[in-house]
Amino acid sequence: MKKIILLLLLSTLFTSCLKDDLSFGTDGDTENYVILSGDLNTQTLTKGVRYLIKGQVFVKDTKVLTIQPGTVIFGDKATKGTLIITPGGKIIAEGTANEPIVFTSSQKAESRDRGDWGGLVILGKAKTNQTNPAIEGINPPVIFGGADDADNSGILKYVRIEYAGIELTPNNETNSITLGGVGSGTQMEYCQVSYGGDDGFEWFGGTVNAKHLISLGLWDDDFDIDFGYTGKIQFALAVRYPTFADQSGSNIIETDNGPNDNVTTLLTEGVISNLTGIGPKLTNAQAINANYQHAIDMRRRTALTIANSVFVGMPRGIRMNQQSVYDNYNNGTGFLLNNVMSAPSTTFSVGTGMTATATNVQNLWNANNTTVAGTDFETPTTGIYNTLGLNLNVFYGNNTQNFYSSNPTYQVTSGTLSTGASFTNAKLNNTFFTTTTYRGAFGATDWTATWAEFIPNLKAY
Repeated sequence: MKKIILLLLLSTLFTSCLKDDLSFGTDGDTENYVILSGDLNTQTLTKGVRYLIKGQVFVKDTKVLTIQPGTVIFGDKATKGTLIITPGGKIIAEGTANEPIVFTSSQKAESRDRGDWGGLVILGKAKTNQTNPAIEGINPPVIFGGADDADNSGILKYVRIEYAGIELTPNNETNSITLGGVGSGTQMEYCQVSYGGDDGFEWFGGTVNAKHLISLGLWDDDFDIDFGYTGKIQFALAVRYPTFADQSGSNIIETDNGPNDNVTTLLTEGVISNLTGIGPKLTNAQAINANYQHAIDMRRRTALTIANSVFVGMPRGIRMNQQSVYDNYNNGTGFLLNNVMSAPSTTFSVGTGMTATATNVQNLWNANNTTVAGTDFETPTTGIYNTLGLNLNVFYGNNTQNFYSSNPTYQVTSGTLSTGASFTNAKLNNTFFTTTTYRGAFGATDWTATWAEFIPNLKAY
């Protein structure tokens, strides 16, 4: 009995000491969290401890937030928990393939939904083409950008972001991962966003480079790139969920130069290579949301280069919205190179009031890219997807989010996509890019293995 009393006293003392340093909350299931709120000091988040982001949480100038491999951080739904790294602050989130770092909803398994929390916002001091831009969705406003293109905001490696991103008001939202003026000193590899409430990844200017990105079941655009982004991205995957699409129109890539068509000294001239965009449509599958739009939507003077990539299953192909966009590609400021697109009902289109026509866009595309025409997508051996080298289990088809394949066959070992890549253009002739012979994000190796999660709603954390 004395031993029991002593143990109880020690337990009470230990808990009391913890509560002097840490605040605990509950997720409705009486499970304790360490609460993260307000402005954080330099600190380390430890594997095995459950953390809860409540409200807008800031890592400000000179502060460093380090997160151990295998750590799970939850976003609070009631307060729209959002983690913001402001210019000069750093996040060191370096997981491993066997122990990724996970940011997810605080809701129970099978109850999680898009927009359960606000997501991760990283802001740096690299160039943008806007004057003192403030990041969307954050109050009070936080200004980002500057003149330091080599700025270092830390490391994101083997990181998953689930059920994040909130549209607060029309055109004012947080995304799963928002990057504003983030510099090339920042490391970004093996990052997955899943079932977000707005865009998957959005770059507002900056120079940060990234490899091995996954966007799964997003609401709006998978990759949204604007404000003069000039970084490089290679090996990216988007998989669209048939019924999830935003009223603003959901695309795999949406790229702008700025919020208007004004002339700027810095254009959005980033480069994407080896992207696989898997749209929502299979011939005999569930109906898709009417708000689905384009594989690639190009707006307002953008000159983003897209190369060695494949886009399938979207209802529309490529749209150039302003004459300035067409001019940038026609004169060689931006490039579309060695890409493959399956032919939907509207493959090429233009915005209103343009001199260039859809036929002009088609001719520009056909000069260096491939359009696969036809209506037979799924027949084994002869169907379009098989001819390309794609396995049908990478599409949702009739599956809901809880029944997508837990181990999709993304590898491409034969077919059209297994060859045809080129890196001879000056935009791609850079040590950052891994030279491949295959087009799309995958050759014979599946780089999503081990660390990625394709059924996060069932995952018990």
